[in-house]
Amino acid sequence: MNSATSSPRSGYTLPVFACAGAIAALRHLLDAGDRPQLITLDLLNPPQPADIPIAQLAPLPDGSVLAITHSDPGNNLDLTRYTPLWSVVAWGNDAQTEPIQLEGGEGIGKQLEQNGAPAIYRYAKALITHNLTPLIPPGKTLRVTIILPEGRALAERTSNAAFGVVEGLSLLGTAGISEPLSAPGQLDQSREILRGKATQHSRLVFCLGENGLDLAVKLGINPDCRVKTANWLGPMLVEAGQLGVAGVLLLGYHGKLIKLAGGIFHTHHHVADGRQEILAACCAAKDVPLPVIQKVFLAETVEAGLGILREFDEAIAGQVYKYIVERIDERAAAYVHAHTGSSLTVGSMVFDRQRQIIARSDRGQTLFNQVLVD
Repeated sequence: MNSATSSPRSGYTLPVFACAGAIAALRHLLDAGDRPQLITLDLLNPPQPADIPIAQLAPLPDGSVLAITHSDPGNNLDLTRYTPLWSVVAWGNDAQTEPIQLEGGEGIGKQLEQNGAPAIYRYAKALITHNLTPLIPPGKTLRVTIILPEGRALAERTSNAAFGVVEGLSLLGTAGISEPLSAPGQLDQSREILRGKATQHSRLVFCLGENGLDLAVKLGINPDCRVKTANWLGPMLVEAGQLGVAGVLLLGYHGKLIKLAGGIFHTHHHVADGRQEILAACCAAKDVPLPVIQKVFLAETVEAGLGILREFDEAIAGQVYKYIVERIDERAAAYVHAHTGSSLTVGSMVFDRQRQIIARSDRGQTLFNQVLVD
């Protein structure tokens, strides 16, 4: 497929594969002769069916059944592509009161803020409950364990720890369809959406992903002003400049948007990184003591670097991050002008792993006030 001219192919989110495996395992648990190679399930959101191949299926010595699927996120730069998901299904014991007890095994992350609870979120729970409950015989309960054998290793290449998820990946997603946020063909679709929004609103809010989109609504921003950019911030800013948009508010996780302060306008880590280096340079620009800068530079994540700054001095941390968001504005406006010759007002607001706003530029505050729901 020529990704430059063809529409990018959507795939499915991790909960869908976990659920399909659980259905296959339950069917084999009910009937040893039933070995499905393809499972059709209801995605719930959107309310449509999906066909998921089952790679392997086997009964285990303890009486449970294991089914294996492989993730397919579509045309997306997603590190979970083809990763195996193991769904282990067993009958519950007499003490179990819930119809389905959902557990996270090896490779499923733990939520630090939820006392180590498995990072299996609402959609995954609803999807599994909806599709498995009709198959459970009266008087029976189920124990479903989801395992990501490669999850722990893959998690080291993500910013999950910055959001309080450790030792594995999350069964993340609020819907079953995995839209290709980073595939080249997606940029054309994103531009089309932007063009439509630009005819309705003079000021827009750019969000890289679901966290920003969700937070924007909670902050009172007009939902119609939001544009999901994924990692294509540079081309999307240029498009906004060419369309004559009056202003763009960038709302995102500081560990992503900080790249713009260093002149990196495609934010996928496969393209460029340098986040700790940029944070350390901004610390130096604000005369942070050298030993602190060295600690920030060597921090595993920018979230950890922020923690180091706050531990040293909350006020100085605020000054550094105010400098960062102002620099993001300047670099972004200069980027647009260099590519289009036109002026675009850009403002920035960044949040931490708790989705708390930690800094906003002066232009960001002005634009924020202009995109609030009336």
